[in-house]
Order: sequence, then structure tokens, then C-alpha cells
Amino acid sequence: MSTSVLTEVSGDVTTITINRPETLNALNQSTFRAIGEAVAEAAANSRALILTGNDRAFSSGADLRGEAGSSEDIELDQANAIIRSIIEAPIPAIAAVSGPAAGIGCSLALACDYVVMSEDSYLMLPFTKIGLMPDGGATALVAASAGRHRAMRMALTAEKLQAADALDWGLASEVVASGEHLNRAGALAAAFAQGAPQALATTKQAINRSSLTSLDEAFGREVRGQAGLRATEDFAEGVAAFVGKRAPVFTGQ
Repeated sequence: MSTSVLTEVSGDVTTITINRPETLNALNQSTFRAIGEAVAEAAANSRALILTGNDRAFSSGADLRGEAGSSEDIELDQANAIIRSIIEAPIPAIAAVSGPAAGIGCSLALACDYVVMSEDSYLMLPFTKIGLMPDGGATALVAASAGRHRAMRMALTAEKLQAADALDWGLASEVVASGEHLNRAGALAAAFAQGAPQALATTKQAINRSSLTSLDEAFGREVRGQAGLRATEDFAEGVAAFVGKRAPVFTGQ
């Protein structure tokens, strides 16, 4: 397995750690593939999983250094399949969030069943800042928990939603003291691993099918919308501005 993702198994709990600290755990295709392999292994052999990030972040989102045409660009259909695999895994999935969970990294966190956030962490959908729209199912995942207008606020303003507000909006399950997110996630995972597996799996499935009824449609809309937006001059300008650490100048082209 790629060193960009580390897997640790302790009893019936698997911890999956995104391990690209030099990029704040930015995601590319090989990293997503490794996450998918780790989730599949955990779903088959463990009774709970923890998804987290190494060092200072959960994940800063897609690695924009690959946006110039590298083979490491994220293939959105495959990324969506991996996000869906977390939602459909028959075991509880816990996101342990420190620092940013941004872009498609935010989608990964929200795909989990239980989100533990460090008090200094935040969620963010920064897509419009580079001429794109939210993806990874975010248009459904955020709206399902926070409601339409809060989803609009997150997506249109691209603001950082601090942990306390994420809890208030229904996007986090718990907020804990700085540095305690993994400890709390570990305690929860251990408790879930001692629970009745079929009852937990059936409960998870029922709630997700009730609350995420439009997820497949959201994936489709996001793939189509993102494909069109990636062909625009505004997207090229957004990436250039991000890399150059300057404000973008969008023209609507």
C-alpha cells in the first residue's frame, strides 16, 4: 500500500491515516486509491474504522499541483465510489478531524458516520475560489445535515466553518479539546467494536438511506458540472492564482 496512506489494526478497529503532511494531506488519485483499498479491507475484517490525517490536517482537499494535467489528477467518478464505500461499509466509520477538512477532504469526513472534531479544526468548501463547484457528494452531504441555506452559505462564500459552528450546524458529532480527537475516536471505535455488528450495520444503512436519498443524483450533477467548469478560463485562472498565492481575476469565461 502507498505510504501516502497508513493503516493500523488494533483488535477489531482499523485506523486509516492520510499521510501527506507536506501538503496538509492533499489528495491525489493514488492517495484516494489507497484509501479505497484500506476501507475495503477494514469493512471485510474489522468492526469499526477511524479515518484521520497525519500531522496538522485531516485533508486540505485535492492536490492542485496536479491540475496542470498530471496523471495524479483526481478522477472524480473513482473518488465518488470510494466516498460511497465509506457510507456503505457495514461498520461504523469515525472521522477524527484536526486542522482543515477542506474540499473533497470535507466530503471524506462527512461521509463518515461520526465526526469528532478538534476544537481548532474546521470544515471548508473552497471550490468557488478556484472557479469550481463542490464535489465528492458535498452538495448532498452538507445539505442533508445542515440544511439548504447553510449548505449554500458554505459553498458560495467558501468560508471556514470552525468546529463549534460545525457542531451547531449538525456537521460534527462532537468537538473535543485540541489534540484529543484521536483519543476520543479510539474510545468510540472500541465501544462500537464491542456492539452488535448486525444491529449497527442495519441502523447505519437505514439512516443513510433515509437521509442521503439524493446522493447518486448529486454525484452525477457534480461530475457533469465539474467537467464543464474545468474547461473554463476561470478555472485555469483560479488554479494559477492559488499556486501564485494571489487573488484571482475571474471573467466568466
